[in-house]
Parts: sequence; C-alpha cells; structure tokens
Amino acid sequence: MTQEAENKLIAGLADPKTQQAAFSELVKEFSEPLYWQIRKIVLSHDDANDVLQNTFIKIWTSIENFRGDSKLSTWLYRIAINEAITFLNKQKAANNISIDDADTYLVSRLEGDEYFDGDEAQLKLQKAILTLPEKQRIVFNLKYFDEMKYEEMSEVLETSVGALKASYHHAVKKIEEFLSVEH
Repeated sequence: MTQEAENKLIAGLADPKTQQAAFSELVKEFSEPLYWQIRKIVLSHDDANDVLQNTFIKIWTSIENFRGDSKLSTWLYRIAINEAITFLNKQKAANNISIDDADTYLVSRLEGDEYFDGDEAQLKLQKAILTLPEKQRIVFNLKYFDEMKYEEMSEVLETSVGALKASYHHAVKKIEEFLSVEH
C-alpha cells in the first residue's frame, strides 16, 4: 500500500461519515498479510482465523487511538502479533502446558492441521522454528518469511534494531543446528 493510499485510509477512518467504508477497505487490504503473520505464530488455520477476527475487533474498537506516530501497517502488525501471543498464552494456560512443553504442543497442532500442505522439508523447518523462544521465532518469521526491514520490525515489536539483529542471528544459528541433526 502506498503512503498516499495509507494516508487516505487513515483520513477515512478518522471521519465518522466514512469510517465504516474505510474500515471495510482496511479489512480487505490487510486480512491476508495479517492472517499469515498470525498463522506463523499460532500455526493452526482455525486458530489464525479466530485471532484475525479478534485483531480486527481490537482495531475497530481502538482506531481512535492510532496517532500516526508509525505507519498504519506497523500499528496493525503490532496488534496482530500481540493478539496471537495473547491467544497462545491463553491456550497454554487453558491446557496447563508448561513453557518447556509449549513447542511440543505447537508441533502436534501443526502436524494435526488439515490445512498444512507443506512437504517434509517445510515441516522440519517449522519444527526447527518452534524450538526458538517466542521473541526469536517472531523476529525470524518477520525477517525470513515477510522480509521485513529491521527498522520497521523495531517499530512493530518496540525493540532496538541491534537487539533484533542479535535475535535473528541467534535464531538462524539454532535453526541450522536443529536442521543439521536428524529429527
């Protein structure tokens, strides 16, 4: 989305007369990228859809809080990632899963997801990614799959560029180690 189109959308969201139409445009424009960002965190298609719906509800109820300090897309990604993390934490609590067992739980969810259509190599990569701590996993996904620049990631995750580069470096090393060992 161009900066001009984003500015027009923001203006539409700020005006009560055009807010609903602008929000519909926002949903149309951002549903797919936000879905895939959420899906990389929660893994399950059905869970990703639920979290996406919660994300848009949160966006709608807090749109007046968007101050324009960052790009609209940055703000949307921040909400989506936070909603996905909140969802996972609730799942872990509801299923009484310890932090040590969280990656095993997520792998079993991935393997049982009828919508996962990846081959064995993709499944192995996803299993490797799931061994990462949550923050490293998010940083890796944003950089590797979304090709997000560190500066934008810094705004989304509210973390310094240096810390993000370190997290990505550590994530890559851990994934390489995981993939070099037969699982």
